[in-house]
Amino acid sequence: METVSLDDVDDLMGPADVKRRLGRALGATDVAVNYYELAPGDSFGFGYHSHGAQEELFYVAEGTVTFETATGDVAVGPGEAIRFEPGESQLGTNRGDERVVALAVGAPKDPGELHMVRECPDCGGRTPNTVELTDDRDAIVTVCLECGAPTGRWTE
Repeated sequence: METVSLDDVDDLMGPADVKRRLGRALGATDVAVNYYELAPGDSFGFGYHSHGAQEELFYVAEGTVTFETATGDVAVGPGEAIRFEPGESQLGTNRGDERVVALAVGAPKDPGELHMVRECPDCGGRTPNTVELTDDRDAIVTVCLECGAPTGRWTE
């Protein structure tokens, strides 16, 4: 058995105001569990994406998250959960004015191949992207795989 205090888990750089890998801190071997806080405009992911091998479940404790899906937008509020199959694309974003507190659970722990698209200003539409850490490790960037243009940047 393992226990951990949320305050003792490092916050990760990215599109969420707060992201803490609880599963990793607890030594979980078969499941990923992440704690999130989304300020207005923040999202869970770097872009509209799917994981080739991982099923994802999101539980919203506070606020409302709007998930972009292939069939349209789905709002998930406090006390509600949503599940995505492996390969099912989505992006959860806080489009409201209140802070979101949520948990994300993914299994298996290894998500498999990431398929992600973002708006590319140079290509003029949504294109496949990759996520990279800058050379000086002070930012995460998304890069268009078609033209090499940066499409997003996140710092601590």
